[in-house]
Amino acid sequence: MSANDPIEDSSAPLVEHLAELRTRLIRAVLAFVVGMVAMFTVAEPILEFISQPLAEVLRARGEDARLIFTAPQEKFFVLVRISIIMGFAVSFPVIAHQLWRFVAPGLYKSEKGAILPFLVASPVLFAIGAAFAHYVVTPLAMNFFIGFSDAIPALANLIAGDGTFENPAAAEDGIQTVFLGSVRESLDLALKFIFAFGLCFQLPVLLTLLGKAGLVSAEGLGNVRKWAVVGILTLAALVTPPDVITQVILFTVVYGLYEISIQLVRLVERQRIKRMRAEGILDEDEEL
Repeated sequence: MSANDPIEDSSAPLVEHLAELRTRLIRAVLAFVVGMVAMFTVAEPILEFISQPLAEVLRARGEDARLIFTAPQEKFFVLVRISIIMGFAVSFPVIAHQLWRFVAPGLYKSEKGAILPFLVASPVLFAIGAAFAHYVVTPLAMNFFIGFSDAIPALANLIAGDGTFENPAAAEDGIQTVFLGSVRESLDLALKFIFAFGLCFQLPVLLTLLGKAGLVSAEGLGNVRKWAVVGILTLAALVTPPDVITQVILFTVVYGLYEISIQLVRLVERQRIKRMRAEGILDEDEEL
């Protein structure tokens, strides 16, 4: 650190720090409880919003857009889960603020300027990833999974040699298979996509922070690009259904984020070199 980069006065004894930590935690928990209770009052519309991609797929298939619950308490606990998740989301600014107020006095001014933009960018990127999952990935996945139940019997009928490609499940003398979506299971699948893509969109934040800490470099990230491609393809196969279109979409998005991360790390390195030259640590023609 630069000698001209003073740290704020934080000479309070340990007991005072613990008391402040307790105060920050109490405020964060209260904000979460208030947010959870507030979100429970609108949990039903949120459930309808999350289930909208599934409803559109069912309507397109000419089926009733409805979900069932198989236990008396199932829907109640689904609404509780929604209120907990959304309560944390709406209270996150308060929680992050309390965390920042606790750790900020122990940071250098340059460290504050480096971390604060990432605290803002992280929830924004998560929201973008969640929206991408909700509006693009989830409809494709739901259409694949529900349509899969029709494709296999129809294919078997065609292979049998009668020359038709009809679903035998629709025959009058056969066993009909009908999708009756569970509220809990359908919500779990939708939330998995939302969290998976929300976390994938954190890649630029993670790699840029590692670049600021000197743990990765733009050159190093570029040299392992082929391994990154293998890793992203593996990730796409794990978090998406066995649908080529969905996997290609995830691969394209995450790989694009990886390339953006390389450019961000390169920008961080240029800023570090510029600062070190201004402080006389590096000569004008010297690199890291």
